[in-house]
Amino acid sequence: MSFDTTTLNQQMTHFDGHDSLWLFGYGSLIWKAGFDYLERRPAHIVGWARRFWQASHDHRGTPEDPGRVATLVQAPGAACHGMAYRITPRTLQPLDEREKNGYLRVVTELYFDDGGRHEGLVYIAREDNAAFAGPESEEALARRIATARGPSGANRDYLLNLAAALRELGHDDPHVFALEARLLAAE
Repeated sequence: MSFDTTTLNQQMTHFDGHDSLWLFGYGSLIWKAGFDYLERRPAHIVGWARRFWQASHDHRGTPEDPGRVATLVQAPGAACHGMAYRITPRTLQPLDEREKNGYLRVVTELYFDDGGRHEGLVYIAREDNAAFAGPESEEALARRIATARGPSGANRDYLLNLAAALRELGHDDPHVFALEARLLAAE
């Protein structure tokens, strides 16, 4: 059901020899880093859209009742807003564990909200991973998110915290906000 990507990610050598690197977070990493970082800056990446199309069997759900968490899908012309962290390479090991359910490290260009850009890293759960759930109606996604719960807590909290963090950053995400509206309307 899940696909442990830890070993694959630890074989990536792109940032070997660097004292630090930039990591882009677009889901829980926006508001809940859970790791030490050297710097934190609002940023976005281009050509990707955030979608709740990744099943969560290990954090916001269980194998019997998987939740849904964010991944990125290619979307020409789109911009996905989030948070960039400058980290040391040793931070990657615990991140590989945290993102092990199908997420792979991908090198990307980060654009900082206050100007400038830098090469960085993002974890993306692609369509070919075993936990990729794919598109569902907003109604079906909201129902699943409303009831799923895992070791990291209620799936609904993940969605609500993400929506609040995006508002705090001043960025609109129609997919996230539509799911949030459906979730709250059903309560």
